[in-house]
Amino acid sequence: MSIEKFIQNAATGWMTAHGENSDIVLSTRIRLARNLRGYKFPIAANDEEALAVDKLVAGTLLDDNEDDYTYSRMSELSSLDREVLVEKHLVSPHLTDPKRHGAVLLSSDESISVMVNEEDHIRIQCIYPGLQLEEAFNQANHVDDILEKELPYAFDENFGYLTSCPSNTGTGMRASVMMHLPALTITKQIERIIPAIGRLGLVVRGSYGEGSKALGNVYQVSNQVTLGKTEAEILEDLSNITSHLLAHERKARNLLVEKSQIALENRLFRSLGTLVYSRLLQTGEAARCLSDVRLGIDLGIIKDVDMSILNELMIFMQPGFLQQFAQTDLTQEERDIFRAKLFRERLSIDGTRPSAETGTEE
Repeated sequence: MSIEKFIQNAATGWMTAHGENSDIVLSTRIRLARNLRGYKFPIAANDEEALAVDKLVAGTLLDDNEDDYTYSRMSELSSLDREVLVEKHLVSPHLTDPKRHGAVLLSSDESISVMVNEEDHIRIQCIYPGLQLEEAFNQANHVDDILEKELPYAFDENFGYLTSCPSNTGTGMRASVMMHLPALTITKQIERIIPAIGRLGLVVRGSYGEGSKALGNVYQVSNQVTLGKTEAEILEDLSNITSHLLAHERKARNLLVEKSQIALENRLFRSLGTLVYSRLLQTGEAARCLSDVRLGIDLGIIKDVDMSILNELMIFMQPGFLQQFAQTDLTQEERDIFRAKLFRERLSIDGTRPSAETGTEE
């Protein structure tokens, strides 16, 4: 299978499928960090060592008959193609440096991504729709078993899996859920919730991980501690925090409807109008309006808008994918124009535009 399939298609498997609590939990991700015994960490490895690791890992998975993977080296992809893979959450920004001899193996449904020579020799990533922590972990663990059966892992009886960054040593696992929390953001409750979560050993970041902003009120909640806790304990902690966030977000949504329904509806329909009629649309504004429209659909206020289109537009709005779709380099203003045009077309299927709660067409 060609890597072009993953670059050209906007919607990934986790975006088109539905999981538990998928109105708020967009996706669940499990990431396992592993290194090979006897080989320097990628940050210290020379070209020959990095290529040897690449050959071992890729060969093991490509020879396995259980799963169908597409293999690609980062150095053989254009900078734009690498940017698109990051925007689709299929690889990390760290992997895209072509000098690192990084590579990726992707499953056909994009739920599994195995990164080679990232910060560690191996990063196994599994993404599932909605809240599916146990299912995603089982899949990641399955891939891990296939690799560990053939490859010598760097493991210490006292410290667990040895990793390039000490913060990943132990289980080597980062479990995260990507959540859409517009009501907690609008009511500013999120400002006191984030520090409280931090005191419990978890961290809240933007949708693209460390250093990223919560674009469109989408937050990534993950564990900070990997040493001294088992995988089961990490998953239980994250599951408990997620349950509390779900309850608080639903309560905040109900209060918004009860106490300021007209103001809320005005905000949601203004955002819908911006997406449908704008001629210039910046990334931040597009993300904010998409968040409002998604909230409107979840509350039953906005009808005749397909949620799958909104999921698709979450990726379409990103600079890399816009240029990939346009098949040319674009300046910032050209991207804003093209983004607005793309949104108008996708939200006006068959020449009809979504309307208010009456369900009529204009």
